[in-house]
Amino acid sequence: GFGPRLWLGFSNDVYFQPSEPLKILLVIYLSAYLADRANLQLFSFPLLIPTLFVTGMALLLLIVQRDLGTASIFILIFTIFIYIATGKRRILITSVLSLSVALLVGYFFIDLIRVRVVGWLNPWADPTGGSYQIIQSLLAVANGGTIGRGLGIGSPLLVPVSISDFIYSAIAEESGLIGTLGLIALIWLILARGMIISLHAPDRFRRYLAAGIVTYLGVQSLLIIGGNIRLLPLTGVTLPFVSYGGSSLLTSFIALFLLLNISNTEDEEPASLENPQPYSLVTGLLALGLAACALTTAWWAIVRAPDILTRTDNPRRAIVDRFVPRGEIVDKNNQPINITERVDGIYVRQYLYSDLAPVTGYTHPIYGQAGLEASLDSYLRGLQGNPMSLILWEQLLYGTPPAGLDVRLSIDLSLQSKADQLLGIHRGAIILMNAETGEVLVMASHPTYDPNKLTEEGEALSQNPNAPLLNRATQGLYPIGNTLLPLIRAQFGEDFPEDEGLQVFYESLGLYQTPQINMPVAFDEENNSVDSLRVSPLQMSLATSALSNDGIIPAPRIATAVNTLEQGWIVLPALSQPAQVMQAERSNEAVLDFVKSGNPYWSHVGQASLDETIVTWLIAGTLPYWQGVPLALVVVLEENNIPLAEFIGNNLMSE
Repeated sequence: GFGPRLWLGFSNDVYFQPSEPLKILLVIYLSAYLADRANLQLFSFPLLIPTLFVTGMALLLLIVQRDLGTASIFILIFTIFIYIATGKRRILITSVLSLSVALLVGYFFIDLIRVRVVGWLNPWADPTGGSYQIIQSLLAVANGGTIGRGLGIGSPLLVPVSISDFIYSAIAEESGLIGTLGLIALIWLILARGMIISLHAPDRFRRYLAAGIVTYLGVQSLLIIGGNIRLLPLTGVTLPFVSYGGSSLLTSFIALFLLLNISNTEDEEPASLENPQPYSLVTGLLALGLAACALTTAWWAIVRAPDILTRTDNPRRAIVDRFVPRGEIVDKNNQPINITERVDGIYVRQYLYSDLAPVTGYTHPIYGQAGLEASLDSYLRGLQGNPMSLILWEQLLYGTPPAGLDVRLSIDLSLQSKADQLLGIHRGAIILMNAETGEVLVMASHPTYDPNKLTEEGEALSQNPNAPLLNRATQGLYPIGNTLLPLIRAQFGEDFPEDEGLQVFYESLGLYQTPQINMPVAFDEENNSVDSLRVSPLQMSLATSALSNDGIIPAPRIATAVNTLEQGWIVLPALSQPAQVMQAERSNEAVLDFVKSGNPYWSHVGQASLDETIVTWLIAGTLPYWQGVPLALVVVLEENNIPLAEFIGNNLMSE
């Protein structure tokens, strides 16, 4: 089996967790045994054999239960007891080394330990699998921030076992950093008072007993708090006095009762204390551990919160989307593309032009976000573009952001619809761009999908070999073959350059760089050679624009404006600057050689081989004397189909 088995059942309604009272019993046994052997400070190993036997039997029970967290507590309790009794620091060092070796062995032979160690070291690698618990715990702490969401307003149940193993994260989400610091302070108050009680105990037994109870409460608190905030690996223990569970709560209060009973000896003289240093060191280590927990909590709640809360696997975002309207995505003429409607009391995202789904993407409670819905999320969610005072006020009152803002795209739906019809069932992409401003007028990627049916079809779409979820226009990478011949002619004339000179030219065209645009893009990071280079249609479109824009590559744009509350529509700036890559005279002269008779535009068809598949390119653009909007067109087909590429180009460039 996988995972711990912590409970023993006596009937259908009565369950008992034996590991909890075992902690107190171990503390009592060790206190009594060590108190009767004052000469133990000489560290006679035979005297420790009975304690090792009893502790080993308890550990055996825990191993059968696979309760590794409590097993760690037992080892630490035993170690600290022996250290307090002997004053030998090598006991602590040996114990730490032994635990490290045990952790290493367990990593290779025990599946539960392996999962928790991997989740501790790198939880981001598997956020929906083995690291799901710790990721959701960190999201809860980050969502709490400084002052918390408020009692009953947070979403602690999104964290697995939040009433027990992850109670600290639940408290952090609803009470914030302030609440968790208060909790840590209360824990430290109990530990500090407990150690003072130990030092003032009238005999050795009660002194050891009080110190053992402090050790038990302190170590267990550090393990669960540290595990919740990724300071330590997850152990699955409970937080004393706080976590849900009858066995745990009863044991904690029994420990507290024993402390109170020991402290009720004010009329008796404290027993002599030959060496107070072990007590001071243990107290200091516990204080240092709690301080580390406080600082780590502040790190996740304040410093890292803005970054991790925007993760698409944060389910709190989906909850907010049900109650706060998300901004609309509209085309250049304010025609709606993606909107939010209220259905049965909650807000639901509707995708009116589903053929654009690979570009605009989706926002979904199960599958997260993709496309422009992801890259423009801060505007659509109202976290950017709204006054900071409004954002803080909404967060303070309701724990949610304000209503989202509408975003206008450069897409022209009339042209987009025509391009989608022309591309049809063929795999490929089309980009039609304003060669002067860099505004994307058409961005088609086929095959496409319907995001309105993502709940039913999401799993099948993710496994579809045709990759409909991929935006081929910006994330598809294709070999270029001889497609860039017009650009090479414009730059070098009839003298075809060597590979070194060609590579320098390709670099100036941006073919080795990621285009800066408000959407997910890809570029070939592995292939630096000219022959093996692969580029996206967006990169090809930007390079092609230079031939219809006097040798200047524009800065690409697709999100052009956002509708703010105070100023209305404001322009979103481009993320890069235009670049002059060739002389205007050369580019204007070169394109004339690629004008087919009767066409009001220049064009060129190229082909290349991709994994035994022929890729067909068409690049085209307006002529130098064109008086209208300068255009650049790129068509890529994942098939050997030059007639179709030319047909698409002629229909779009003659529009």
